Amino acid sequence: MRPGFPMSSVTDVRDFLRLRHALLEHESFSMLLLDTQNRLIAYRELFRGTLTQTSVHAREVVKEALAFNAAGVILCHNHPSGRADPSPGDVQLTRLMQRSLALVDIRVLDHFVVGGCDVTSFVEEGLL
Repeated sequence: MRPGFPMSSVTDVRDFLRLRHALLEHESFSMLLLDTQNRLIAYRELFRGTLTQTSVHAREVVKEALAFNAAGVILCHNHPSGRADPSPGDVQLTRLMQRSLALVDIRVLDHFVVGGCDVTSFVEEGLL
């Protein structure tokens, strides 16, 4: 995916994120930054953690989104365990990111969890 690629297909986003995160042996939190037409501005890995966790800071997420003048973002992280089920902590983190980014008029369009070849969309699961 190159800058300017329209992020209108959940399947395209899912496939891209699966390629980026499926084989990682550590947790990684990343973000797709989008313009007002939901076209890709950039993909950024923001935080890298251990086998079981990573620390994500709302301040750094907001700072990165503002640096790219993003209108919207798609969040993503992986579970090296291979399970793509969002945890209660994942849901809580997503809500914090939504609130934090909303303060500067940036929308969270989705949050994906990658577990091996499985990818879960918060929107499709009704969590966002």
